[in-house]
Amino acid sequence: MSSSTLGKLEADIEIKAPADRFLEMATQRMYRLSNISPDKIASCELFEGDWGKEGSVISWNYLIDGNASVGKELFEAIDFDKNSVTWKVIEGDILQYYKSFKSSFQATPKAKGDEEGTCVHWTLEYEKLHDKVPDPHAKLQLIIGIVKDIDAYLTTQA
Repeated sequence: MSSSTLGKLEADIEIKAPADRFLEMATQRMYRLSNISPDKIASCELFEGDWGKEGSVISWNYLIDGNASVGKELFEAIDFDKNSVTWKVIEGDILQYYKSFKSSFQATPKAKGDEEGTCVHWTLEYEKLHDKVPDPHAKLQLIIGIVKDIDAYLTTQA
């Protein structure tokens, strides 16, 4: 296997919302994402298990680069103390290009001095089916947009 087929993309997204509220939205209230990011997510439904529980599976219908896509992701790891989550893609359009695909984040509260808010560190780890498959920059941009939409939603709620 060529090492060029393994890849990792990362992004830090600064948000105003508290880390614990962001984590709650990204684990236990994901079904609300189609209302929060309607231009990006058509639906997010629980396929198996319980919201916010390891081993549960969620089903997505989303738009990436203007194209409708589907996928199923397994909650692989959730750490409420560290505000972190890892999902593994188990079905969907993205697996046409990648042998494996994981998405994870850690939401770290800033709370230093007068600065409030959270830094969301998002990581995509993947193995391409072949060298000609591009890195999933569009997927990372989609996620960054959704994180910003969640932040706007959370910071406008009482």
